[in-house]
Amino acid sequence: MTKVVIMLVPILVLCVLAATSVSVSASASAQQASNVRATYHYYNPAQNNWDLNAVSAYCATWDANQPLAWRQQYGWTAFCGPAGPHGQASCGLCLRVTNAATGAQATVRIVDQCSNGGLDLDWGMFQQIDTNG
Repeated sequence: MTKVVIMLVPILVLCVLAATSVSVSASASAQQASNVRATYHYYNPAQNNWDLNAVSAYCATWDANQPLAWRQQYGWTAFCGPAGPHGQASCGLCLRVTNAATGAQATVRIVDQCSNGGLDLDWGMFQQIDTNG
């Protein structure tokens, strides 16, 4: 497991590491959080045809019928962070996740819930951020 310090920065779009510390901010309310725990999950969206139902994502109930381009636009994450909306209210929001140590960034769309108190990033997004492994 790798530990990475990540800062999340708000972005204005409708979309908000074994163990990693991150910062998170949601676009709608422009909230920020630092040193948020992040883990990774193998959603494998491309291999699952960008199908939220196929990966049993919590947000599939509301977002599974979004256009394919919408589902492909950003990497996927589960969200249960300390700031911002939770549950259905967080579905589809985007987050800009930044590794505070290296500046590596990724924009991710919330498609699921988690229970780690932070983020559960898709493996590809986790790798993009975990640049100082």
